[in-house]
Amino acid sequence: MISFLEQSFTHALMITGFVFMMMLVIEYLNVLSRGLFHQELRDSRLKQYLLAGFLGATPGCLGAFAAVTLYSHGVFSLGAVVAAMIATSGDEAFVMLSLIPEKALLIFFILFLLGIFSGFLTDFLLGDKAISQSGCQQEFELHEEDVCHCFPWGRIKNQWTHCSVARGVLSVTLLLFLFGILSGKLGPPTWNWIRITLFLVSGVALFIVSTVPEHFLEEHLWEHIAKNHVPRIFFWTFGALFLMHILIDQLHLEGWIQQNQLIILIIACMVGFIPESGPHLIFLTLFYQNVIPFSILLASSVVQDGHGMLPMLAESRPDFFKIKGINLFVGLCVGLTGYLTGW
Repeated sequence: MISFLEQSFTHALMITGFVFMMMLVIEYLNVLSRGLFHQELRDSRLKQYLLAGFLGATPGCLGAFAAVTLYSHGVFSLGAVVAAMIATSGDEAFVMLSLIPEKALLIFFILFLLGIFSGFLTDFLLGDKAISQSGCQQEFELHEEDVCHCFPWGRIKNQWTHCSVARGVLSVTLLLFLFGILSGKLGPPTWNWIRITLFLVSGVALFIVSTVPEHFLEEHLWEHIAKNHVPRIFFWTFGALFLMHILIDQLHLEGWIQQNQLIILIIACMVGFIPESGPHLIFLTLFYQNVIPFSILLASSVVQDGHGMLPMLAESRPDFFKIKGINLFVGLCVGLTGYLTGW
């Protein structure tokens, strides 16, 4: 038990570190291209679906948040939000890339296509009801009032001379993570493409933390990612790994799960209805351990959207349940198709 706890902790630490660094890079790119989310798209549903699918396929919650904001301001249709939420895997996308990179890319591609088709079908069936009727004034937090120079060359030395706590903690953490990769304590024990990727991403993350201005560091990296996302991702990951150990290695439920895949499929889709990052990791871990088939993981990915729908829940509960209901239906159809065809 102690050995497995140590193994689960190390594995969860590696996954959380990778997730944190990728979210950091995505946040960095998001600020650099903040004008992307305010294009005039009202006259082209096709462009809406394509952009929504792209935003959803972008790892993390930012793309999903952007899709909800565009809908609440009348730029996106309801179908476009459906497309984004089917395409998104939330923060779990980073975990999927670290555990099952090849399968993850396949899932993202399928979700992207499925999201566009589902979005088109939703708007076609709903007609005028697909247009947002809410008077939401919520803004997607990109700090439009500030000009964020992400690489302030002339101020970098001064930033380190008066180093903030956030910059110091993040830099030391990333250096320790980088040392763990180089020493083989974290990630694969041998140099393969996964270990090389971890090393390169660590280097990029360290560069970003070392050079960005204090505003970006405090508001985007420290408050948004380090304090908000990282603890939850670590505990969900560690909990999922430990739970799988209890279910499979201690209670020996692997056989029951494999013999009752229809029940597991329904449970996976219902759990996906929860607007939270983390529960999906249970089914990702089951797939990683070859306990459930690809179709159940895909169905779970269709329904769940991390916490990308939380702004919609706060703004319009009818629209929230409408979108989640559509995604649940699509997920069950995908899962049942896989169950009946054996994939």
